[in-house]
Parts: sequence; structure tokens; C-alpha cells
Amino acid sequence: MPTTVLNDAIRPGAYIVSEANASRSREVVVIAGGVAADYNPGTVLGQITASKKFTILTPGASDGSQNAAAIYYGFGDALANGDLRAAAHVRDMEANGLYLTWPAGISTPQLNAAMAALTALGILVRT
Repeated sequence: MPTTVLNDAIRPGAYIVSEANASRSREVVVIAGGVAADYNPGTVLGQITASKKFTILTPGASDGSQNAAAIYYGFGDALANGDLRAAAHVRDMEANGLYLTWPAGISTPQLNAAMAALTALGILVRT
């Protein structure tokens, strides 16, 4: 008998293990436009200090985006749409680490620093 393999498409919030009541864990944030990338659920974000806008976590940057500050909730393309208002988890939740998207090439020390930054926000990454 052949084996059937089911692939569950990524969906908004697929990374959530638990979160605080009444959507206390989420905020509407502004994703900076001009970034040539799609944002998928579970993308780890940094926050640009000067503009307070969020972008994909950028280890090695010096504008604030090198510090993990949130996890993107849904789908979006900030490049095509300019700045994007979207939901992100910014506090008090548990995330399944297998569903998070980290920057390509992130080193172990950078990953550890990002995990510590998320923990400081009350975002616990479970693996």
C-alpha cells in the first residue's frame, strides 16, 4: 500500500505554542518597506532604532535590527507595498522553534543572542 505524505502549508500563527489572553502578546507593527524579501509567519524581526520600524533580523547590523524584537504573524511583501502594517508577537508567548525563520547564515553566537533577546521579551522558543 503506498504511503501518503501530507504537507501542511505554513499558515499565519503556525509557530504559536501558547500566548497571553486577549491577544496581549500581539501588536500591530510597521514593517519597513524597501526590503527585498517576503515576510512569512514565524519570521524573526529586529527593530530599527531610528524609525522604530521592524525588519527581518539582521545579525551584524548596527541600526537596531541586529536585535531580535518580535516574530511576524502573517504574510506580506513590504517591498511591493511600501511600509506594511502587520501583526507581530512582541511579548508573552511560546513559539515552536521549528516553525521560526532565521536569517540565512546566522551563526551560533548570533542565534543565542537573538534567543536571549526574545526571552527578555517573554517570548520563549521551544524546540
